[in-house]
Amino acid sequence: MKRYFAIVFVILLYSCEEKVEMSSINPENWKKRSITIASQDSLEYGKSYLSIYSQIYSISESRTQNLTGMVSLRNTSDMDTIYLLKAEYYDTHGKSVRTYFDYPIYLAPLETTEIIIDEKDISGGTGSNFIFEWRKPHNSPEPIFEAVMTSILGQQGLSFTTQSKRIK
Repeated sequence: MKRYFAIVFVILLYSCEEKVEMSSINPENWKKRSITIASQDSLEYGKSYLSIYSQIYSISESRTQNLTGMVSLRNTSDMDTIYLLKAEYYDTHGKSVRTYFDYPIYLAPLETTEIIIDEKDISGGTGSNFIFEWRKPHNSPEPIFEAVMTSILGQQGLSFTTQSKRIK
């Protein structure tokens, strides 16, 4: 009986262990979407800025609350594939935290892919942001980059969104 109890206890203990999976950081996941773009392709170049918050101030300037950031990279064309060239994450001070990919990946018509900033990842701080570089066929709509930030503390939930702005 004691042996049975010990086995159940170990199983319960292991199942309660928190596993942090950061798949959007793993470069192998982005490599699966990589593609080569011929230099002679006449694609329009663009660059977009997206604000994101991995932390916000709560009660005072000395107290912050961590947030999960869900970044959507969306192809708004229902006919054309678009190409994302680079996704770089910056902290509050404008220093690069990480580059998710710096080679072309594709998004099929109306396809969306995501980057997740884990609630425990506070490297971006209260004023983090992304720069996305992309190419699209002429006369095709621009991609949209959006972020949804969420947090749940007890019975209180918090969420808000941001949208990208084309800067080039």
